[in-house]
Amino acid sequence: MRYLGVGVSPGNVPVYHGSDLKAVDRKVRLAELMLRFVTCVLALVSVLLVATDSQVQEFFTIRKKAKFTDMKALVFLVVVNAMAAVYSLVQALRCVLSVVTGSVLLSKPLAWLILSSDQLMAYMMLAAIGAALQSAIFAKFSEPELQWMKVCDMYGKFCNQSGEGIASSVVAWLIMVIVAGMSSFSLFRLYGGNKGTKTGAGW
Repeated sequence: MRYLGVGVSPGNVPVYHGSDLKAVDRKVRLAELMLRFVTCVLALVSVLLVATDSQVQEFFTIRKKAKFTDMKALVFLVVVNAMAAVYSLVQALRCVLSVVTGSVLLSKPLAWLILSSDQLMAYMMLAAIGAALQSAIFAKFSEPELQWMKVCDMYGKFCNQSGEGIASSVVAWLIMVIVAGMSSFSLFRLYGGNKGTKTGAGW
C-alpha cells in the first residue's frame, strides 16, 4: 500500500522509498558541501591572521619583535587550523564529486571513517583553541602569582590580530561540530528501515 510516496508495512510502520531517501541525502550533501567550504575558508583565515602576526617595540635601545612562534599555543593553533583547512577542502571535493555523479549515498565503512575523522578534527580544533585562549587570557590580564605581566599592554596590535585569528578558528570549530553532526546523521540513516532497498553508494 502506498500513499504520497510512503509505503506502509504490515506492521503499519512507515518505510521511505529509495528515491525519497536519495533526495534527502542530496540536500544534506549540498548543505555539508557549503559548511565544509566555509570551514576551510575560516580555518585558512585563522592561519593567515596568526602566522603573519608580528609587532616590533623599542625599549630604550632594545628592539623586541613579537611573533606567533613566541607562543607555542599559537603555533599549535596554526598547525591544527592548517590541517582543518586541508581536510575540509578534501571533504568538500568529495561532496562535489558525489553530487555531480549522482551517487550521493555513502557506504557504511566510508560513513564511519568520515564521522570518525570529523570528530577527531573537531576535538583537535577544540584543544588548539583552548590552549590559545588560555595564553591569550594570560597575555591580556597577566598572572601575578607567576610574575607574568600584561603583554598586550605593550603589543596591542599583535594581541588584536591574534585575537581575530582565534575568533575565526572558534567559528570554524563550531561549523565543524555541525558538520560532524551531519556526518552522524548520514551514518545512522544507513542503519534505518531501508535495509532491503538497493541504492547507489558513492565516495
